[in-house]
Amino acid sequence: MVALLTLTPGLDTALILRTSLLGGRRPAWGVTSGIQLGTLCWGVLTAAGLSALLAASQLAYDVLRWAGAAYLVWMGVRMLLTRRLEQLDEDHRQEELRFGEGLRRGLLTNLLNPKVGAFYVAMLPQFIPEGAPHALMGLALAGVHVVEGLVWSALLIGFASWMGGILRSPAVRRLLDRLTGLVIVGFGVRLAVSE
Repeated sequence: MVALLTLTPGLDTALILRTSLLGGRRPAWGVTSGIQLGTLCWGVLTAAGLSALLAASQLAYDVLRWAGAAYLVWMGVRMLLTRRLEQLDEDHRQEELRFGEGLRRGLLTNLLNPKVGAFYVAMLPQFIPEGAPHALMGLALAGVHVVEGLVWSALLIGFASWMGGILRSPAVRRLLDRLTGLVIVGFGVRLAVSE
């Protein structure tokens, strides 16, 4: 089940590919690390019962949903606007090259997505054996998801590096930023209007 979730193109895939193509391997591994750290957090929080609160409390879910939607729309609009000029300002260029910025972006994108929490609430508890320590089992089961995510991300980053020479021209960079920005804004809007 987790393998299907990992391979299904979505926000994580778009973010990893975009970062890898435009920023290189280092920030792409930052995004990947942030996403996987968020996955581990969701696994532990689910096992500890916090994500059950999101399932039971419409208010808690809505607050997280709106925070996530706002963050995604902000990030997507920023991608749409920052590359309007062909020459990047030096501050933005440096931001793109940092591992830490990618880590923050991946972690926030994952943690502010209540659909990840909803998936873990629906799936994880049924795989925790009776009498097992919940937090430890949640971490172990999320670890399976992380390993699969790391393998998939390595393939994405490798593909982007292989295609990088072709895809790093200014025109393609602008197109990728606009396309990814639209996709991320779309995810944000979809998250905001979803039930």
